[in-house]
Amino acid sequence: MPDSRRGVLFGIAAYAMWGLFPLYWPLLKPSGAVEILAHRMVWSLVAVVAVLAVRRHWSWMRELARQPRTLLLLALAAVVVSVNWGFYIYAVNAGHVVESSLGYFINPLVSVLFGVAIYRERLRPWQWVAVGLGTLAVVVLTVDYGRLPWIALVLAVSFGTYGLIKKAANVGAAESMAVETLVLLAPALAYLVFLQFQGTATFGTEGLGHAALLVGAGFITAVPLMSFTAAAIRVPLTVIGLLQYIAPILQFLCGVLVVHETMPSSRWAGFAIIWLALAVFSWESLHNAHTVRRAAQASPALEAV
Repeated sequence: MPDSRRGVLFGIAAYAMWGLFPLYWPLLKPSGAVEILAHRMVWSLVAVVAVLAVRRHWSWMRELARQPRTLLLLALAAVVVSVNWGFYIYAVNAGHVVESSLGYFINPLVSVLFGVAIYRERLRPWQWVAVGLGTLAVVVLTVDYGRLPWIALVLAVSFGTYGLIKKAANVGAAESMAVETLVLLAPALAYLVFLQFQGTATFGTEGLGHAALLVGAGFITAVPLMSFTAAAIRVPLTVIGLLQYIAPILQFLCGVLVVHETMPSSRWAGFAIIWLALAVFSWESLHNAHTVRRAAQASPALEAV
């Protein structure tokens, strides 16, 4: 199977799993968001180490140890993704599933703005239209919610930053995840030990089933993250940008159809605008990619004349 096709399949798997996360986190109550986050960090490392042990692949550690810049990038990625995880767990368990889905709908537009701010990229006219519509959607939803949709914005910016860092690091899926979770291990363990001494920990006090679900949080975290990393290093960002709509669509459906969150007409209007922005953005990206590909194919023919 071609590497690019494998990358697409990895991407579909990652975003589908992320899209169904809202069905899992409520099962972990009465654990709080920070306790769940700490367990995600600890058990994710266990899952990744298990994968590496099966593959008997440890030689990468010596090579990575000689790359301080890459290690720094992965440590930064660990901090950023922990922020994303924590806010997402809080949003879902606090009944803000629809707003969390908004964050991942906004994410592609945030990535475009990162390109302008960091790489000094110039936006094409229709890209500006998409960004303008996205900004209008945030304004409409701010009026609807009576506040800035800060949960959505934090999720969009943090995950956009995470993808940017992982692209720059360009490290294999399991290896990258191992370093990230290792960075997060010490603070996570310290917090869990603190809860145990305080007598407020839920692990081991809420039954075997609850403990198993907390352990499972690490494994269902590691698998899509490794799939995402495998996709990010195999396919262009334009493809990743299209695939990532899978997750917020599934999250939105979970919020509306499963959790039955309130959706007044003004909120539907805001989401309709963001969906229009994403349609414009996707059409423009595909059209530009097609134009560039045709120009590249025509160039050798012109040189041969």
